[in-house]
Amino acid sequence: MNDHIFELSEHTDTLVFYGVNNSNIHLIKNLFPNVRITARGHTMKIEGEDSRVNTLIQHLQKIEKYCIENNALNEDNIIQIVKGVEPQELKYDNLILHGVNGKSVVARTPNQQKLVREFDDNDLLFAIGPAGSGKTYTAIALAVKSLKNKSVKKIILSRPAVEAGEKLGFLPGDMKEKIDPYLQPLYDALQDMITPVKLKEYMENGVIQIAPLAFMRGRTLSDAVVILDEAQNTTTHQIKMFLTRMGLNTKMIVTGDITQIDLPPAQKSGLIDALSVLKNIKGIARVYFDKNDIVRHKLVQKIVEAYEKQEK
Repeated sequence: MNDHIFELSEHTDTLVFYGVNNSNIHLIKNLFPNVRITARGHTMKIEGEDSRVNTLIQHLQKIEKYCIENNALNEDNIIQIVKGVEPQELKYDNLILHGVNGKSVVARTPNQQKLVREFDDNDLLFAIGPAGSGKTYTAIALAVKSLKNKSVKKIILSRPAVEAGEKLGFLPGDMKEKIDPYLQPLYDALQDMITPVKLKEYMENGVIQIAPLAFMRGRTLSDAVVILDEAQNTTTHQIKMFLTRMGLNTKMIVTGDITQIDLPPAQKSGLIDALSVLKNIKGIARVYFDKNDIVRHKLVQKIVEAYEKQEK
């Protein structure tokens, strides 16, 4: 009898892997009765004859791979993997990743699909379009996918804290409590894609960072996917500062809606300026979303159309 240690990846959500009330680990123990398994956190201690332990570890590697890729794992999946059968799963066209409880995050519209394609070929992307078109959600899904695939080490999400009619100073609480409402849409998207326990762990360890744009000054952002949301509310100096934070092995996605600028009337939007200045540079892509990409309530598209008609 020898002891072996099997370490789960940092990207493995142990709650999903072990199952509700450790149901998955109990099943694995029943399928391999000749070895002893003790699991705690990301570490599994396995005792038994070398040949049997090695067989179990090979299966655990396959089970873990399925768990990471699908963000879901049940007893049927485990049995199929142990039997050498490809686990049954729903196949979706334009799938980006599996979110919480295996929910599929899909690029639904042609422009969302274009953003996915351009992400592979470019290090800086501008995603421009109306509210509800999925530009930020798709961008965050691409970032989470990159983190799970280990192509980057962290995700950094930022927004300019611009007062859209409300005064920041009169909001209750300390600075974090004042700023958090501006960043809540980013939290909401992440919560669809990463389980609460794993998201909390990522944020505590700095793997996922969410901060106002002002906090980016002076940093060099490497090995990361960096997203600047609501970029229409940046000044020219702010967006230049942000874009020049790019370090090695970093991809940036800048999202914004140039029809909803909350800056003072005399202040030029940094996003509009950047789109003009950064023309025809290799490695920079632009994806323009429109009302046909809106995936919120069906009334949202009609609301956008009504305002467009009035402005014209």
